[in-house]
Amino acid sequence: MKSVRATVSGRVQGVYFRDSARREARMLGLVGWVRNTADGRVETQAQGLDESVDRYVHWLELGPPDAMVLAVEVVDQEPLDPPPSSFEITG
Repeated sequence: MKSVRATVSGRVQGVYFRDSARREARMLGLVGWVRNTADGRVETQAQGLDESVDRYVHWLELGPPDAMVLAVEVVDQEPLDPPPSSFEITG
């Protein structure tokens, strides 16, 4: 089990990044959340199987078609106990 928090910088708001990230995370069987930040970035927390989290982080580096990702900062976290029940857009 792996848990990470990531912050994505670039053209990531107004390009369906959050909805696309939620869809990708759910396909990978992850739980957690994704949200816009006031400074124009996207922040996300994802938890699940190691390989699935790694694939999600790789997806964040690309983003949806209209995004232009400049940087992804990833911080490992302790898995939440109990884990969230799904992956949602917050804020």
